[in-house]
Amino acid sequence: MDWQGQKQAELWMQILLLVFAAVALATGYIIGSFRMMMLIYAGGVVFTTLVTVPNWPFFNRHPLKWLDPSEAEKHPKPQKAVVSKDKKKSSKK
Repeated sequence: MDWQGQKQAELWMQILLLVFAAVALATGYIIGSFRMMMLIYAGGVVFTTLVTVPNWPFFNRHPLKWLDPSEAEKHPKPQKAVVSKDKKKSSKK
């Protein structure tokens, strides 16, 4: 799953859970059944999980392009800058 796919999956998760919560609350209130409300919401959670958790192809529309190993060897990793103790002491003054 690419970065845009993760963002889309999270957005869908939030929207679906909110919609199912509203539908479950309204249905439970109208019917007067807490059990029915919880069953509708639980079904919504299962449905949302099935839609957002698997790595569906529509979540991979923007794949990342990685370097080939031969190209990666041509570009060395950046080294961390080492700060000497003298510079640390003079910057504290």
